[in-house]
Amino acid sequence: MRWTRAGHDVTVVTCVPNCPDGVVFDGYRNRFRPQVEQVDGVRVVRVWTLVAPNAGTLRRIANYVSYMLSAVLASLWLPRPDVIVATSPQFFCGWAGVLAAKFRRRPLVLEIRDIWPESIEAVGAMRNRRLLRLLEWMERRMYRAADQIVAVGNGYRDNILGKIEPRRPIEVITNGVDLSLFAPRDPDREFLREWNLEGKFVCSYIGTIGMAHGLQVVVEAARILKEEKRDDIRFVLVGDGADRKRLEEEARRLGVDDMVVFTGRQPKQRMPGILASSDACLIHLRGCELFGTVIPSKIFETMAMGRPIIMGVQGEACDMVLDADAGLEMEPDSVESLVQCVEKLADDPASAFAHGTAARAYVAEHFNRDRLADRMRRVLEAVGGRPTREAAVEAEATVAEEQPAEPPVGAMGRSRR
Repeated sequence: MRWTRAGHDVTVVTCVPNCPDGVVFDGYRNRFRPQVEQVDGVRVVRVWTLVAPNAGTLRRIANYVSYMLSAVLASLWLPRPDVIVATSPQFFCGWAGVLAAKFRRRPLVLEIRDIWPESIEAVGAMRNRRLLRLLEWMERRMYRAADQIVAVGNGYRDNILGKIEPRRPIEVITNGVDLSLFAPRDPDREFLREWNLEGKFVCSYIGTIGMAHGLQVVVEAARILKEEKRDDIRFVLVGDGADRKRLEEEARRLGVDDMVVFTGRQPKQRMPGILASSDACLIHLRGCELFGTVIPSKIFETMAMGRPIIMGVQGEACDMVLDADAGLEMEPDSVESLVQCVEKLADDPASAFAHGTAARAYVAEHFNRDRLADRMRRVLEAVGGRPTREAAVEAEATVAEEQPAEPPVGAMGRSRR
């Protein structure tokens, strides 16, 4: 949306919405003929995929591969773009960009949001060594095929640089937050009443409840707090994922299902209100070395809402929270550490408020999405071989009454004429 406002035509190639259950949302059909719609000025092309729930490694890989093939085929009939951007939360999306760029003979900007296949190996989702070695070879080939790599954190950049020769510059552009959408507000009283949370200290985890997130630690912490008779504290897990059912069963088995609330998925538009209703927010990943390179995007939304963070992720993400004085550090996977952090914030509301205030100020200064989108736009313009918007304006002023310069070109489409 921000790029279209800057004068670019942007096309996004994606699947029909179906996550995480693998059920196509109402109003959409998963068919071979692509469906096209306009969303906030962006042309969205939805292609067929082998729809699968967010569970089971082989089914998900089949889903990823089917998207790669469909996206490449779709790219062949779309107008020839000036630059192709592929984002890689899993690298078959990245490979879709590699193949599309090759067939259309266009430059490729590869954005890395996850380190595949290391991340699936780290959580034990795949153990076949031959398949892992093949995926690692594909990973290195994908990096070498890109004209420009953009990583969302310094840890990702360093990991990639260790795998490609010759080494070359990698741009780091982090995730950010829409400060107008995520801003401090009053709690959502309806949400608190719905889940019997009124008058409680609410520690929320908001996001995917998956293997990598290690949320067993929440259930165990609730057990300890119940033994301490801390009836004033509640954990709220907002979201869904492959590990949710097991954790719910474990909470019932330990008798803490009254202290650990599972709300399931909530509408996106309700997220600011849920954050505002939280006295603290837990951000947690399992304590393995690879996850020390990750900067979870939920950090920025939580900080923008002025909520203190209990930071259970190592590395750069933790350094960010501590530098901002935005919360407390907990040791990943440590039940005792989580209990200490929750109790400290619950027993000292003034300290919790101070952390939240500092968090908002820090994210507003460093992670404004408008500024970050503008940085990414400049990268795309440079790789696409056109002058940046600023350079075009300067050239136009120099030639005065001459014919004006052609406007800049954005990702996956041609500039507006």
